[in-house]
Amino acid sequence: MSEAAERSLPVQDASIYPKGGLDVLSRAEVARLRDASSGGMHELLRRCALAVLTSGSASDDPRAARDLYPDFDIQVLQQDRGVRLELVNAPAMAFVDGVIIRGIAELLFAVVRDLAYTAIELGPQYAADLESSEGITNAVFGLLRNARVLKPQDPNLVVCWGGHSISRDEYLYTKQVGYELGLRGLDICTGCGPGAMKGPMKGATIAHAKQRKRNTRYIGITEPGIIAAESPNPIVNHLVIMPDIEKRLEAFVRMGHGIIVFPGGVGTAEEILYLLGILLHEQNAHLPFPLILTGPTIAAPYFEQIDKFIRLTLGEQAASRYQIIIGDPVEVARQMTAGVRQVREYRIAQKDSFYFNWSIDIPGEYQQPFIPSHEAMAALDLHHGRAAHALAADLRRAFSGIVAGNVKEEGMRRIEQFGPFEIHGDHDMMQALDALLRAFVEQRRMKIAGEYKPCYRVVT
Repeated sequence: MSEAAERSLPVQDASIYPKGGLDVLSRAEVARLRDASSGGMHELLRRCALAVLTSGSASDDPRAARDLYPDFDIQVLQQDRGVRLELVNAPAMAFVDGVIIRGIAELLFAVVRDLAYTAIELGPQYAADLESSEGITNAVFGLLRNARVLKPQDPNLVVCWGGHSISRDEYLYTKQVGYELGLRGLDICTGCGPGAMKGPMKGATIAHAKQRKRNTRYIGITEPGIIAAESPNPIVNHLVIMPDIEKRLEAFVRMGHGIIVFPGGVGTAEEILYLLGILLHEQNAHLPFPLILTGPTIAAPYFEQIDKFIRLTLGEQAASRYQIIIGDPVEVARQMTAGVRQVREYRIAQKDSFYFNWSIDIPGEYQQPFIPSHEAMAALDLHHGRAAHALAADLRRAFSGIVAGNVKEEGMRRIEQFGPFEIHGDHDMMQALDALLRAFVEQRRMKIAGEYKPCYRVVT
């Protein structure tokens, strides 16, 4: 008897068909998605599909759903009438009276669509194309276009970053900000998970309903390594799975017309450093890109510490690229609306598209995937005297490695096998980094539940 059966977890078998967005797949795509060998996509498909089927889970352990539903399987079948998915021992929480919830079915087909595209269009034969900055940007564009999320309309997409593990007061504040954004006709894009990724979407749904806005977009952008720990929240109506964290971050920056940052942990710090490093590059010096850091009054010390860390490591110029607004959702929405208006004027003047920011220059070091091995983490160059955008790139990698050690299966396995990552650098920088990470731990921003055991050691 399986572990799931022993725990009496309800499961269900089902055959489902897509309703738009994914009509047919090629034989090659189906073969890759069914291939259970080490080079195939089946295990990745199974893992991502299970994350969608357990949407709303309170766990941020990427292995929890797999352990609870060890007998779950998914098969992709191509028929004359189109695509069919066969689900075996699927979580019953995804069904109502034996019928899969429509929103979950849509997200499930988004998983199949994006993994099929990645398997073929970004397969090994295209590896050379992904060695250049232009090739990577074209790949990001291709994935987003294939997902049908690039809309040639007036700029109105606000990206919201923030942690999955936040306090109740912080969560309610993200809803209030989302509500004010929605009243002003702005759509929301987040990392698709719970916490600060769900709150703005939830607030915006009420505002959009009040304004009778029907063509609403609640876009969730994730990647295979993170989706199991941050399963899509129920409000996401457009899900996109990028191949890795670097392409995910580029998708946010290329699609978004402004970014709001709520309280979070290491993943949020990684996102801030990624964007600031790009904006500090000389080619982007005059590019309008509204960036607001905000939270309730209780989050003021959090942003003070983030601001202090940025000024110490990247300098005053980096701090000039963002605003900090505490406890004022209306002002956040007003400032973001004004910033998006500037973006619109700039894009018109530069003859750049509204739906994809081609003008922003993203250096190659921000695009190439970083594999957080113990050797790579120890070799990061975290020292003063470097160009701010170059230092930001390595600081971003340091936080990315900690994210991997916290919630990504491969990173967790490395920590279990070899112990914590070691991070080295200038003494004052390491002291500031250690203080920031300790604060994240004390404020329970690293993990939703249970005791947090650090996957890193800052060498001071």
